[in-house]
Amino acid sequence: MQNKKIIGMTDGRMYDLYANWIKGADASIEIIRLGYSLDNLKEVEVCQAIVFTGGEDVHPKYYNKLEYLSYCVPVDFDEKRDAFEWQLLRLAEKRELPILGICRGLQLINVYYGGTLIPDLASWGKFGHAKLPNGSLPNHSINVDPYTLLFKITGAREGVVNSLHHQSADRIGKGLVASAVTRDGVVEALERTDAKGKPFLLLVQWHPERMEDASNPFVENIRESFLVEVK
Repeated sequence: MQNKKIIGMTDGRMYDLYANWIKGADASIEIIRLGYSLDNLKEVEVCQAIVFTGGEDVHPKYYNKLEYLSYCVPVDFDEKRDAFEWQLLRLAEKRELPILGICRGLQLINVYYGGTLIPDLASWGKFGHAKLPNGSLPNHSINVDPYTLLFKITGAREGVVNSLHHQSADRIGKGLVASAVTRDGVVEALERTDAKGKPFLLLVQWHPERMEDASNPFVENIRESFLVEVK
């Protein structure tokens, strides 16, 4: 098939939701599932872009904060996944592939660039970001910096997104900048400080693949802008 788009996507919880959202009804898109259990790191060589999906917490050893272990739940770690995706990110950067990161994807990539994480938002006095008692996802507003790629993509200074995380970016990694935050100061999106001449990189803390309004610019525009970069 001509103009086929081959996109690598990290394996993890709710994988099909991410894959179905990215692929949509576009028959030209092929998704390659990438994960340590598949032992297929080499398949990055045929990928034209990578999506880093959500899931487990990044182990605090990766950002030199072992004292944060008491705020973490051991079953929320998958150190084999951390190691695999760390290598995958290194290869993706080397090949200058467009990258979209979602939830854990934002956190992992922030850490990769030397940033740190807040290990548990509730313990840091930030509430309303995790799943509600009835199992549904809370929604909250975000503010977007008007001088960023995210604003260029969405055309919105403000928006409403869903939330399903108990950790977030703390110190921002070198070469990255926060392009959206919540009213209580939680980082909701990261991108390159200077993107000129560099591959697409957009990291969002919310879950566009789970938002009901598919036409929301923080869902549809992000997907379309990412796919335009897949060449």
